[in-house]
Amino acid sequence: MSFAQFPSGSGGGAPGGQGGRPAYPGQPPAAAPAQVSAAPRGNGEISGVILDSVSREPVTFATLTLFVKGNPKPVDGVIADDKGTFKLSRLGTETYNLQVSSLGYKTQTINDITLEKGQKLALDGVILAPEITTLDGVDITSQRSLIEEKVDRLVYNAEKDLSSKGGDAADVLRKVPMLSVDLEGNVSLRGSQNIRVLINNKPSTIMATSVADALRQIPADMIKTVEVITSPSAKYDGEGSGGIINIITKKNTLQGLTLNLDTGVGNRSANLGLNGSYRKGKFGATVGGWGRAFYNAAESNFEQTIADNAVLRLTRQTVDAFDRGAFGHYSFGMDYDISKNQFLTFSSRYGLRAFNRTQDQLTELFQDGTAISAYTRDVDSRDNSGSIDLNLDYTRIFKPGHEWSVATQLSRNDLINNFTADLLDPVGAILSREKNLNDNFNQELTFQTDYQMPISKNQIFETGAKVISRQVISDYRYEKSVGASESYEIDPNRPADVLDYTQQVGAGYLSYTLSTAKKYSLKAGVRYEYTGIEADSRETGDIVIPSYYNLLPSVNVSKQLKEGFTLKAGYNRRIQRPGLQQLNPNVNAANPQNITIGNPSLSPELTDNLEISLGAALKKTYLSVSLFGRLTNNVITQIRVPSDSVPGAIITTFENIGKQQTFGTNLFGNIYITPKWTLNGGGDILYTFIEGQATNQQGLTETLSNQGFVLSGRIMTSVTLPKGFTIQGFGFMRGAQVQLQGRQNGFGMYSLGVRKEFANKKGSLGLAGDNFFTRGLLQRSEFTTTTFTQVNETLLLNRGVKLTFNYRFGKMSFEQPRRRSKSVNNDDIKAGDDNNGGGGGGMNTPGGGGGGGGRRPQ
Repeated sequence: MSFAQFPSGSGGGAPGGQGGRPAYPGQPPAAAPAQVSAAPRGNGEISGVILDSVSREPVTFATLTLFVKGNPKPVDGVIADDKGTFKLSRLGTETYNLQVSSLGYKTQTINDITLEKGQKLALDGVILAPEITTLDGVDITSQRSLIEEKVDRLVYNAEKDLSSKGGDAADVLRKVPMLSVDLEGNVSLRGSQNIRVLINNKPSTIMATSVADALRQIPADMIKTVEVITSPSAKYDGEGSGGIINIITKKNTLQGLTLNLDTGVGNRSANLGLNGSYRKGKFGATVGGWGRAFYNAAESNFEQTIADNAVLRLTRQTVDAFDRGAFGHYSFGMDYDISKNQFLTFSSRYGLRAFNRTQDQLTELFQDGTAISAYTRDVDSRDNSGSIDLNLDYTRIFKPGHEWSVATQLSRNDLINNFTADLLDPVGAILSREKNLNDNFNQELTFQTDYQMPISKNQIFETGAKVISRQVISDYRYEKSVGASESYEIDPNRPADVLDYTQQVGAGYLSYTLSTAKKYSLKAGVRYEYTGIEADSRETGDIVIPSYYNLLPSVNVSKQLKEGFTLKAGYNRRIQRPGLQQLNPNVNAANPQNITIGNPSLSPELTDNLEISLGAALKKTYLSVSLFGRLTNNVITQIRVPSDSVPGAIITTFENIGKQQTFGTNLFGNIYITPKWTLNGGGDILYTFIEGQATNQQGLTETLSNQGFVLSGRIMTSVTLPKGFTIQGFGFMRGAQVQLQGRQNGFGMYSLGVRKEFANKKGSLGLAGDNFFTRGLLQRSEFTTTTFTQVNETLLLNRGVKLTFNYRFGKMSFEQPRRRSKSVNNDDIKAGDDNNGGGGGGMNTPGGGGGGGGRRPQ
């Protein structure tokens, strides 16, 4: 928290705007307060928080001007921070009037504030009402822009997005500037999948397993905002070289008992959600549940050629697949105000995934152009998990900006990643059966404490410490039977094993923030992290992985320029520890011609990030352009090599291969064409160079490299019509992705939605369609080395339509939101997604097997 207080006789500045106003997208900068006269000096103080009269949420960066009663000239002023809090210090004994103003709100004046000598007066809450004007019979109400840019992050207000209603978090993230989401739900930030995804500033063990699976458990209707942090400060864990994505869900601040029903049905999925809350006095409780059932078909073609000792082996495969299953999200939370400045919060979350895929695989094998065999396999994959997060948090506020917090978290994710397969003869008789059984769990116990103290009115000091204890266990075995027999025996070619992987992380940080009267802001810090690892295999014994420590500096600088321009620059160093999918040594051969296996000996990546950006608020338009560069050493990436035991097969695994360099630019804008018609969009241009050395199955080292440009873009428009109707359209395009051994082609998506809000404002009815002019989305991957080529094409039949319904029950009265305790924020391990785009060679498509150890095989 920072306070940019005006010195006597001068104006002041605030982050994000000019002359004491934030420069939100689509909002013009406001003029600075009038020239101030000399104020009575003393050691008195006035502080408080500014709230929106409708939502009861903080009004950020509002302008406060202080007058001595009877004197028309202001004597002091201050800009509220991004939490809506403010403080006026060094005030003398006097009777004051306080004027509060913010763009889009009616100016509020609090009269006759009498301050005794040395008194520290905390106002209960300053309420601002949205400003509504009438123009030719049309009501125009100022509302939050779809996209906002703050000093250290970009904020996407997802609650204004209609077309994603009835979907999940992946549908929302596709529309956020700088983000890209592929067909499997893997998220990239400026071309990098080395990111951390948080929910309400908290991690989850399921994020460590698969970000794509976690996003499918979060309903789009629950998401309020998405924060994109491209240059995290030292306060954040060092993991996530590409940056941090923080998903903020809607929080109920209503007094009384409420219940919200949210449901939808479509040709590809159906969902049902119920959320309730109770709040009275110092106690509040919430409970909620959401489930989504899905059903979808896909088709794929898979072809690979391997040069094996002068023999040319060709594999052709066609697959028909059908996916079905369910995702669920259930939560319970309580908060209690111990006193006016002490808060206790408990929260629990349970996530459920049940993903089933059936595949009919037809495989043909050729040698030097001659067909040698053909077979059919029926594969049934089961990828199920249950994750639970328990948090207990305490916060003590000494005064505005001066606080101490303690947070604890227990998190566990149990996974089952199994498949069974029947090998059939030409007439459909079962020749043999096999199955892969893989039980996993990933558990974390975290303790952290943070302390924040203002050094002066424009300087803040922060420090904290954190300890994380992790354990990952993967128990796997391969079994086979002869004919249609159910009598299975361990396959001697793939012995059973158990991996026990324990990780201990200790961290501490220091951070300093400075805001100056000339509208400069500086946030600098350093973080130290130590990581100790113990790993062993039941079959092979100890796996030696050295401990390591990292010193991670960060600095962010911003300058408010004239005419609404903001210039920002940042540098940080980040690490990327391997995740469960990369570590799991289970051999997954759901597709025996495209086998996947993890690598428990992986070490972390280390990335240096540099960026500079310029934003401008010009009347009804907001524009931003940024330039950035990343240098990553010890890159973790997928490597594909020919198998030395299965003729014609490719093995996909993970290795630390070398370095990757990425340079690029991002441009986005938001414009209010009319007060009720908005248009926003943007694009990214990236250049990636990756090189390194990989070891094949024969122990030979091969030098590899690849490079190229990657383009992506999005556009979105929303129109508010009379009688409660709103229409919204969206389009997205992602270009081909550069990977070490090849490329994955791009794809496009679009949607159109309409919503009718009921006259009582308690509910709505919506209709939306996705990709309705096309049969499906085609994704093609190509990989080439000196010894093999591999091409995989998948057609995802995702043309869909959905009808949604929402209604709120209960007696509702607003109250001031309570200050919540700060919670654990584990953003320090690599998610179980391919950091270079994934989905190649059938690994994440119907043409290939599921990823090892918990990766959903989609």
